[in-house]
Amino acid sequence: MKELDELVIADDVRYTKDHEWGRLEGDVVTCGLSDYAQDQLGDIVYVELPELGQELEQGSEFGTVESVKAVAELYSPVSGEVTEINSELEDSPQLVNQDPYGQGWLIKIKPRDIKELDKLMDAAQYKEMLKGLE
Repeated sequence: MKELDELVIADDVRYTKDHEWGRLEGDVVTCGLSDYAQDQLGDIVYVELPELGQELEQGSEFGTVESVKAVAELYSPVSGEVTEINSELEDSPQLVNQDPYGQGWLIKIKPRDIKELDKLMDAAQYKEMLKGLE
């Protein structure tokens, strides 16, 4: 596993305490799993994502990731409607390991209240939280 200073902690996203991230892109929030989370899970072999059009609440479970080590729940960083899912993950779940902030994104949400992102941690706050987990 990576040391804290080896982790990629993207500056352009907001983080949940459960290690998901949200990035505002236009009027949609792209969501994924942090580098820390994918590193802790190990090789991801399966990703279960919600249906298009599903309504999510901030903090509610929207799917799972399965690795060779464990199954972990995924929690929504914002409330809103699922407008897109990363269908590439069906055949290539390892993208979450290889590029967690890029090609390994999970879902896109049309948020009900964009201010919910402000309740999440920025990169510095997230890094501080991770220091406490060491």
